[in-house]
Amino acid sequence: MLDEIKKEIQYLEEKHKIKILYAVESGSRAWGFASKDSDWDVRFIYIHDYDWYLSIDEKKDNIDTILPNDIDLAGWDIRKALLLYKKSNPPLLEWLYSPIIYKDEYSLAEKLRENTRLYFNPKSCIYHYLHMANRNYVAYFKEGIVKVKKYFYVLRPILASCWIEKNGSMAPMEFIKLLEAEELSSELKAEIYSLLTRKMNGEELDKENRIPVIDEFIETKIAHFQKMLQEFVFENQPTNTELNAIFRNTLKEAWDYELIPQTINK
Repeated sequence: MLDEIKKEIQYLEEKHKIKILYAVESGSRAWGFASKDSDWDVRFIYIHDYDWYLSIDEKKDNIDTILPNDIDLAGWDIRKALLLYKKSNPPLLEWLYSPIIYKDEYSLAEKLRENTRLYFNPKSCIYHYLHMANRNYVAYFKEGIVKVKKYFYVLRPILASCWIEKNGSMAPMEFIKLLEAEELSSELKAEIYSLLTRKMNGEELDKENRIPVIDEFIETKIAHFQKMLQEFVFENQPTNTELNAIFRNTLKEAWDYELIPQTINK
């Protein structure tokens, strides 16, 4: 499948006349609990050539396509990605630390990782994860039975919030790292590991009675982070200076525009 994904990436470059700078896995395979039927969720950042940006026209800044071979491809233009990075966008930050990288060209991803501490906003990231956890909990846990995989739609964002609160940094993508970093009772951890094994063995769509010890953990943490965010103060206001430099440098790297300064001066 790796060769197939790389072939599809190359096809997108040719079709849209772009260069894909960075492409990673972002779904359950990167989280570490894929089943045999899991899709391939490929996410990427791309860049157009220099002339594409010299226009006041509104242009599409994303690419999305789902292929019949279970490959889900979605990407953002570099300018959109950098604006979201400035806002400490959690999905984008997750891409930067994905354990499965399909393509990493030029210096973009490395520079973004280097500058994460300047742009990382723990409040906005916890808010994102809390919203995800609470939304899924309300949507999928209305009755006494629930699908196995739905627990992970709530547990992962909660554990990511726990990581951010404890470490003040972006949470890793891998579920095991998040789980092992949190101090949990032996009973709770055993129940979560049991669910994890079942999901990876293909039982993710099976329904079962809700698990009280996990439900209690979820409800306690949701309440904790809701209260925490009401009192959380974060006043960092990053500028565009470094991101503009990264954009220009990446444009030069990708398209070999050695004469950009001269062109601008004209």
